[in-house]
Amino acid sequence: MGAFNDKVYAVVSQIPEGYVCTYGDVARAIGQPRKALFVGYAMRSSTAPGAIPCHRVVFKDGRFWAYDEEGNPSPQKIMLEREGTPLLDDDHVDLKKCHWTPGTTDVEGRPTDIDWAAEMGDF
Repeated sequence: MGAFNDKVYAVVSQIPEGYVCTYGDVARAIGQPRKALFVGYAMRSSTAPGAIPCHRVVFKDGRFWAYDEEGNPSPQKIMLEREGTPLLDDDHVDLKKCHWTPGTTDVEGRPTDIDWAAEMGDF
């Protein structure tokens, strides 16, 4: 695993049971806000799914993979339900009730350890 994945796993390991974080939240927490897709790759390549709660990372709208190709409940769905994570419907968590945001944020909800003007090109 590379340094990027190690940072991702360090953040994901902090997500409390019954809560979720989005791919974008994790990317921002490690100081790379434009790398949400790569956070997804890190989740998929985790070699320690029991030790790293990858199932607690969802899309920005709260969607998760509810079913496998054969129509069976996905492991992610089973684990989220087992932990009592509040669901809106069959494939979305209720982000208003279970959204966990890592780190310290400013008044706009952005991590404070990022130079946002430089990141967004607002010099």
